[in-house]
Amino acid sequence: MSEKKLRPVRVVIAKVGLDGHDRGAKVIAAFLRDAGMEVIYTGLRQTPEMVVNTALQEDADVIGVSILSGAHMTVFPRIVQLMKEKGLNDVLLTGGGIIPDHDMKKLNEMGVGKLFAPGTDTSEIINYITDYVNQNRR
Repeated sequence: MSEKKLRPVRVVIAKVGLDGHDRGAKVIAAFLRDAGMEVIYTGLRQTPEMVVNTALQEDADVIGVSILSGAHMTVFPRIVQLMKEKGLNDVLLTGGGIIPDHDMKKLNEMGVGKLFAPGTDTSEIINYITDYVNQNRR
């Protein structure tokens, strides 16, 4: 079995744009870490380019974007585009925050994975990420 298959799930947690509220991102990062995942938290005010480059450098399995600013219909499509350009085809792009259901659906159709609303049970997020990586990691 390859070394990549044996290592823990590696997740980049990002706050993109001018959104300065990162409590939720830090809480999710802690829960993922407690579940045995390696978590790289990028900090505040990241650009989509910075996030995708971090995922590439860290050999991430997952990018999780926390967004509360309302810029989700700009941020997620740009990250999807950059991921395609960089060949990150087996990396899951997921996230959460204040995103209306109809926008979640549009983003899913663009290639974004499941998006989670505030208050989602953390075990649902952990299971979703684990299942994705088990099925898609190369």
